[in-house]
Order: sequence, then C-alpha cells, then structure tokens
Amino acid sequence: MGAARADVCAVIVAGGSGQRFGNPGGKQLIDVAGKPLMTWSVLAFDAAPCVGHIVVVCPAARTDEVRRRAIDPFDIKTPLTFAAAGETRQDSTRAGLDAVPQGCAYVAIHDGARPLITPQVIEGAVQALREGEGIDGVVCGQPSVDTLKLVSDDAVIQGTPPRSSYWTVQTPQIFMVDALRRAEDAARAEGFVGTDDASLVERAGGRVLCVECPRDNLKVTLPEDLPLVEFLLNEKLRG
Repeated sequence: MGAARADVCAVIVAGGSGQRFGNPGGKQLIDVAGKPLMTWSVLAFDAAPCVGHIVVVCPAARTDEVRRRAIDPFDIKTPLTFAAAGETRQDSTRAGLDAVPQGCAYVAIHDGARPLITPQVIEGAVQALREGEGIDGVVCGQPSVDTLKLVSDDAVIQGTPPRSSYWTVQTPQIFMVDALRRAEDAARAEGFVGTDDASLVERAGGRVLCVECPRDNLKVTLPEDLPLVEFLLNEKLRG
C-alpha cells in the first residue's frame, strides 16, 4: 500500500519531562528491547516510503545527547533535523510544524513514546488522507470497546452515551500542512489549548477522519506500561 510520493514530514515529539513515568531525565532514551524508546518510532517513519523528512522535537539542551544515543547509532536514511521542545505539548508540536521543510504537503505528528507504530500503519493512514475528499487530517485509533459514562465533577454518573459514537485516538495524527498551520495560528491567537492536535483542526472547521489501527499501538506513560511494550516489541523482532 506504499505511496509513490515522499511528501510527508514526520514530527516525532520527544519533549516530555517524564514526570508521570518517574524518570527526571525523561523516558525517551531508556532502553526498550535493545534500542532507545524514541528510536523505534524514528525507524518506523524512516522505513515508510511516503516520508521524505523527519523532525525530532526534544529539549534544546539535550539535542546532542539525543542525536548521539538515539539517532547516530542507527542507519537512518531519511533526512532528519531537530526542533526545540516548548513548555507544553502544543508548543512542541508547533516547533516541529515550523521546522517542516518546503515541499512537504502533509505532516504526521507522532509521540516518541509510541514505539509499536509500523510503516504499514503510517502508509495506510497517509493513503486515507490522500484519498479522502474534503478531509484535512486523519487520526489513528480504534472504536471504543468500553462502556463510557458521563460524570459530574463529583463523579456521579449523569448518563451513558452510546459506545458506537466514540473512538479512542492515538498517534500518528496526519494533516495537510496548511490546515494544521491555520489551526495552530487560530489556537495561539485565542489562547486555546487542545487535548490533541486534531482538536485544533476540528475547532478551526477542519474535517478529520478516524482510521483504525492495531490496538497494540501503545504509549509508554507509566512504568507499568514498559514490560508489555517491551514484550510486544520483542515478539515483533522474533517475527
């Protein structure tokens, strides 16, 4: 399902502080199945034919360390540059977006802590955006399998919405570059902070499509996430 044009820029956001994970130095460089956590994501986008450039967003003070430990030891063929992480995730995404080179029509935003993403999923999501008439972006995720409850501030259930109307979403989230820039500009001008990049595009009137991806596209957020993610990576390595 490969795309002929390498006109996607991948923005790998690896600027978190690691507070929830409990590692003051962040989690992006911890060893997972023989590689730094963030390296798995970089290698997946490097192997996707549609990707023509990669931007790694990380703290400016750690750029040399990230390059030395997570990039240089690996045979990454796609042109790669760095951008300085901001104070918030939204600021970091904007820094990565500002670093997208001319000639890239699409930008794929991905969490550096989601190492199980595959080139096949990336290619499929990009293809869905290319073929989606009037679509400004696509978001990888899955239909909700859990029952959801609407609750008040004091946790009292107010209602049970139909599960069929809900998806749980992840990354990559892939957009037309111009659409995301307009949405980011509007959010900045109005002081709006979204829970993900798609929420900015939606708020600006853009149309975003959900694309189903494997449920094992997990994010390492807490220490207890790590054993399962490492097991799944080792299973993939064993083929």
